[in-house]
Amino acid sequence: MRLADILDRSGLDVLGHLERALTVPVIDGLQAQGDLIVVPAPMLGTVGVHSFASWEPVPRSGVELVRGEAGNNPHTLVADPGTCHWTTGVRDPLWLAIGMFSNTSPVYLVHPEHGGSGVAPGRWVVRRQQERSGGFRRNVLVAD
Repeated sequence: MRLADILDRSGLDVLGHLERALTVPVIDGLQAQGDLIVVPAPMLGTVGVHSFASWEPVPRSGVELVRGEAGNNPHTLVADPGTCHWTTGVRDPLWLAIGMFSNTSPVYLVHPEHGGSGVAPGRWVVRRQQERSGGFRRNVLVAD
């Protein structure tokens, strides 16, 4: 699917320097977009869904996963109706997971500066990325 098609369907927009005519690749594996990382759920055996979690359908307009540090540039998950469900009811011992989604057809992450990236069908954990540093410094979240 072309970036322009994703934007038309969702009503989202990206910055003008991005080429809207390009096809957005769909990846069946670990992928990052700015300060987010999308991980196949089977790779993270310690991350799970709470028994009280509610799975919500992802609407055509998308679900905002997280905003940049200054409150700008949201990362938005978009999907065709009925193809993806999302929950924030996750448990993660590292406290990096912000949610999990399950999709039966490709879905897309859209970001104003990064454009789009496609995620193949499956079950996925969405986490914040963290920077690792040596010595005694604490790990910090990647700021987008």
